[in-house]
Amino acid sequence: MLPTIRFVLLCLLLSLGVLAPAFAGEDTLYTLRAGGLERSYLVHMSPGNADSPRPLLLVFHGGGGTARGMPRFTHLDEIADREGMIVVYPQGVDRHWNDGRDSIKRKVDDVGFVRALLDDMESNFAVDRSRIYAAGISNGAIFVERLACDMSDRIAGIAAVAGTLARDYQPQCQPQHPVSVLQFDGTADPIMPYAGGEVANFGGHGEGGPVLSVDATTAFWARMDGCPAAAAPALLPPEAPLDPTRVFRSQWRSCRDGRAVVLYSIQEGGHTWPGGPQYLPKFIVGRVSRQIDASETMVRFFLDHSRAGSLARVMPTPPSPRLAGN
Repeated sequence: MLPTIRFVLLCLLLSLGVLAPAFAGEDTLYTLRAGGLERSYLVHMSPGNADSPRPLLLVFHGGGGTARGMPRFTHLDEIADREGMIVVYPQGVDRHWNDGRDSIKRKVDDVGFVRALLDDMESNFAVDRSRIYAAGISNGAIFVERLACDMSDRIAGIAAVAGTLARDYQPQCQPQHPVSVLQFDGTADPIMPYAGGEVANFGGHGEGGPVLSVDATTAFWARMDGCPAAAAPALLPPEAPLDPTRVFRSQWRSCRDGRAVVLYSIQEGGHTWPGGPQYLPKFIVGRVSRQIDASETMVRFFLDHSRAGSLARVMPTPPSPRLAGN
């Protein structure tokens, strides 16, 4: 399919709501002012004692996506309820994130927005500051790589799905602290090249720009985290016999401050969230792997890798629902 036709079909499906299901009933929309703009984010608060500090997970949609689509897309609300986490789904300006590629058309200060969002959350909810994490897909995945560069003082770990570090941004990526990094990347991704290079720009309608290869990205983070060499990739036992994808895990352990770098390489996997929906036809985004659940895997990874020391903030009383910033 020609790139422009593929892009038009993608936009049509977005406009029809295929990638933007309705708000989950228990999620609440908040707003704040950041960088001269009114920004918004959804908050899912798991049941339980609101005074008890909880891990917080930021989840970033892909380019063209929405915050409202991510709870159903990832089923992270259900996992958060079981694990006692707060999940926050921020909304990008024009449905995009300024992820560090020079080709990004609207260079909003999204890092400043995330800092303001965390300030707001920590002021109004009991957030465990030692366990703040970020995950994203596609443009959102490239953005969480940037957050690991720029916000290692606050973010303990990231999970990037179908996205790697922007090549334009690597020279200025100098994290102050080690950050645990988890990657899920499909070898048959038609949009984000596994071997690195130009992101698909759909005939000039997308953001384009170069990214590092998956191998170069994990090697970079292993170096930043002071990790020794990884063991040989291990093939995970198949979970879905009829699924032709296969998952290889590479692990870098014994990194500084208890950090870790882990790669799940999805053989024949596409531009998709493993264990998630086949949100567009395979000829557009490739295949979803049923051999691993990215959401379950990343939550386990995050909860095993908190920041050193106790950085928890305890709220004296739970806040009332409100529009943040008002």
